[in-house]
Amino acid sequence: MDTTYSYKPAVGHDKKELVKANMPLVRIVVERMRAQVPSFVTKDDMTSAAMMGLMDAATRFDPSRGIMFKTFAERRMRGAIYDEMRKMDWFSRSLREKQGRISKTIHTVEQRLGREASEEEIAAELGMSLDDYRHMLNQVCHLGCVSLNETLDSTEDGSNFLDMLADDSPSVQQQIEHSELAQTIAAQLEKLTEKERLVISLYYYEELTQKEIAEVLGLTEGRISQLHSQALVKLKVKLSRAL
Repeated sequence: MDTTYSYKPAVGHDKKELVKANMPLVRIVVERMRAQVPSFVTKDDMTSAAMMGLMDAATRFDPSRGIMFKTFAERRMRGAIYDEMRKMDWFSRSLREKQGRISKTIHTVEQRLGREASEEEIAAELGMSLDDYRHMLNQVCHLGCVSLNETLDSTEDGSNFLDMLADDSPSVQQQIEHSELAQTIAAQLEKLTEKERLVISLYYYEELTQKEIAEVLGLTEGRISQLHSQALVKLKVKLSRAL
């Protein structure tokens, strides 16, 4: 992660100056997100979309709302990149069906058991081996990331699930902690397995890569990808049910 760039405050809120001063943020966001998108989505595609997101952020930004421009712009850029990928229609119907099967199965098993479903129980319900289930998780991992970047509410800043996991400035974090939505998300996070919570925490709070998380936890990078994907699918199921 680039630590040499100092984010510029939105003094005067001049659109051109905001874009110019925060151009380095485009590269940072693109680099952070490259592991979350399929390999055939080019860096140029992501950079172009992020630039559009930055310009949109500069146009919409309202300093009086108490949100840092960095935070607001990152949301807009991430959203712009995912919107661009949706337009490319890069997820096949079969992948969407697989994610739907996993989500429905997790919901069914947990409703029946009244507790968190294990990987073995989910695989059994799907009628497949544990290895086959984990392979399916790898196939739909990017789809899980995109779906969780959908807006959760109708606020102007377009808050989404993953924004709630981000460690923003203290003033923003205090507002989030007191929101009903954040309380719901926190409650659902606690229902994940210990390893799933660790992966989510290290990935979104500490901003480690999946390779770095694998080294920390002593697991393979592929296993971290599976845990990450499963955690996101579980959270989406739980949030849909809770909200």
